[in-house]
Amino acid sequence: MQRQLGLNPNEVRERLRLLLIGEPEFACLAAHLPTLDRLHADCIDALFVHLSHFEGSAAVLAEPGRMQRLKGQQQAYFRQLLRGPYDMQYVRLRVLVGLTHERLGVDLKWYLSAFHFYLDFMHKAIGRHWHAEPKLAEQLYGCLLKAAFFDITLTADTYIAADKQALQASEDRYARAVRGANDGLWEWHVEEDSLHLSERWLAMLGLDAARAPRTLDDWAALIPESQRGRFMAAVQAHLEGRQPFLHYECELRDSWGRLIWVMIRAVMATDLNGEHLLAGSLTDISQRKQTEEALAHQALHDALTGLPNRQQVGELLGQALQRQAKPGARHAAVLFIDLDRFKLINESLGHQIGDQVLIQVAKRIERCLRPGDHLGRFGGDEFVVLLDDMAKPLDAELVSKRIMHALQYPIIAGSRRLAVSVSIGVAPLTGRGNEQDALREADLALYRAKAFGKGQLALYNESLQEEATQRLNLENALSEALSRDQFELYYQPIVQVSAGRAQVVGVEALLRWWQGERLVPPDQFIPVLEESGEIVAVGEWVLRQACTQVHQWHQQGLAGLRCSVNLSSRQLQEPGFAERVALILKETALPAASLVLEITESLLMRDGPETLATLRELESMGVRIALDDFGTGFSSLGYLHRYPLHIIKVDKSFITKAPTDERLKAISRAIIGLGRGLDMDVIAEGIETLEQMDFLHNEGCQFVQGYWFSRPQSALAIHPVLQRLSATEELEEGEQEAVQAPAIVQ
Repeated sequence: MQRQLGLNPNEVRERLRLLLIGEPEFACLAAHLPTLDRLHADCIDALFVHLSHFEGSAAVLAEPGRMQRLKGQQQAYFRQLLRGPYDMQYVRLRVLVGLTHERLGVDLKWYLSAFHFYLDFMHKAIGRHWHAEPKLAEQLYGCLLKAAFFDITLTADTYIAADKQALQASEDRYARAVRGANDGLWEWHVEEDSLHLSERWLAMLGLDAARAPRTLDDWAALIPESQRGRFMAAVQAHLEGRQPFLHYECELRDSWGRLIWVMIRAVMATDLNGEHLLAGSLTDISQRKQTEEALAHQALHDALTGLPNRQQVGELLGQALQRQAKPGARHAAVLFIDLDRFKLINESLGHQIGDQVLIQVAKRIERCLRPGDHLGRFGGDEFVVLLDDMAKPLDAELVSKRIMHALQYPIIAGSRRLAVSVSIGVAPLTGRGNEQDALREADLALYRAKAFGKGQLALYNESLQEEATQRLNLENALSEALSRDQFELYYQPIVQVSAGRAQVVGVEALLRWWQGERLVPPDQFIPVLEESGEIVAVGEWVLRQACTQVHQWHQQGLAGLRCSVNLSSRQLQEPGFAERVALILKETALPAASLVLEITESLLMRDGPETLATLRELESMGVRIALDDFGTGFSSLGYLHRYPLHIIKVDKSFITKAPTDERLKAISRAIIGLGRGLDMDVIAEGIETLEQMDFLHNEGCQFVQGYWFSRPQSALAIHPVLQRLSATEELEEGEQEAVQAPAIVQ
């Protein structure tokens, strides 16, 4: 601080000369020190009494011991003031004391008022003491006044320099903060309509001082016209006090013609002349806006295909429905598209190939649409198409067929050529309901299309909603059927026929559902059990009940009777299925050789290595595996070689007309011969007539099942039939039971 004030020896000497302080003054004061010291003591007492009348100083003086310490310090100061010398050490001490008091918050007014009190007191005290020597009194007071003014100038300069230093430090900090914030600063003089812009403000727009905006209108001219009015309105709202501050985001055109996003912030103030200033900052937020736009795009678009996602599809549908509600609106429709058997591609070839398929499918669908139509990915392998502004409802069906045709050609994914087909549900947009209703209707149509098989198209009608409601009610009822003991097993005999004689060798367990007094047809509830997943728990119940019942029949004299139970794909996919079968056999005491598990060709087509491993584990336990409904699927001979199969069951669709239809007769004969050639048992299903029995006998098929012997019945009702068929007996036409097929079929 001393250096900042320039208080070197020359400066100190100059100050002393200006105040006319020299040896005569020092000698005059030195000659009367004892008296002046006493007067100083009286002055100090009077000064502290005076200060005690002020709230700020009174609180300080009231502290215990504080007054005595301060009086001692003041006495020491007065002694030094009288004695000097006024050298560099004295100056350094006075500057340090002044700086310390300034930093402690002691205002300069207290110093000046204290010196005024001191000089006034000493003027009167000296006058009284040396009243007989007025010239001496005047000389002494003049010397004292010069010394006091020397100290007063040092203190005042210290305070002023400290304030300047603090101000400069504050300005430096502000400048560093501005540079660090990378913001442009600006000030607008409202009454003069003049702008003052910082260098950073100009640099952000690539401008120099010559091209800098001078007025607010000049600035506004850099804002796109679509945003300019809102900016001026925001400024006016703040000027009128309707907004506490100005905060506005807009684009500015830089010197290269590019638009950058900026955030404008400011607050209004009043200068010393009472005129209004609007001062604030300009921040480049282009990067933030780009990030926000990217996030907004991600929120509304599928990451894989770039198509609108489920959320945006809903918004587009909502807008289309609003247009449909207006008079004169043209036709619109929504298509729900699902890839057939896409899960098989993902599971067998991996998700990377699956993703490539989805991308190419999306591109092919897009090429089938008009400008203004919308394609979105709804999730997984599902797509939604919104067709707007159609001339007639039939156009939606035509577009759907165009999409299906575009996907007839193989898709190249990696090194593979893949055949892909889609099922499509079509629902018209009527302006009634909301977007969820429209999607639900299209989904119901898709459900109907998939029920027809792959690569199918279905149109929505109100009956689909009724069917869906019934299906939902059926699912709800089925979910409680097991706990309410509404399921029952019916059994149908499997008979071995040889040389005109028949003997029961097994039974097939068939699930029945009693809903109150009504027996629900299996073809109505079995698919629902499969879709809902309830088939796993119900299937385990069936297996346990069937094994328990057949074991009881063993104990009742029907030894060797086998039990056939149908398996679903969901059951075979369950981890540890073979272990659960082993546990059930153990708990029911049924030999593994007495259990036959029936699977279908479609199950083998869907499942992979895990299924093969499970079937081999079951075979190793002694359980026999039957291939049910052989001939109705792909009838792949590879299945017969690859899987551990012991029995082939020929579907009734071949047997029914085989005696009279030469083609069916040839197919049935081939299946039977194939089974015998592979040393597998062949069971013909659906035997109802003597002609069918004769045909099978002639073809050497020994195992049969059908109404000719018995329809499926409860365990109690079927028991006498099993007992009658348990002994080898000759079949006589009069004893044969020709039964009309009932309403409930297996």
